[in-house]
Amino acid sequence: MILLTRLNGHPLLLNADLIEAVEPTPDTVITMTSGNKLIVRDSMDDIQAKVVDFRRRIHAPNVS
Repeated sequence: MILLTRLNGHPLLLNADLIEAVEPTPDTVITMTSGNKLIVRDSMDDIQAKVVDFRRRIHAPNVS
């Protein structure tokens, strides 16, 4: 899950595995695999970085 911010300022936890597309229109639009669309304050680059970080945390071996 990644933490994003809706246009109204409320936080949103989003399942990164269900993102189909991210578009940098004047507001960032996320299209989900279900076809639902979300509009968020986060930039496309920020979302990409959050998804990459999420995947690294999930797939990285535990290093002590």
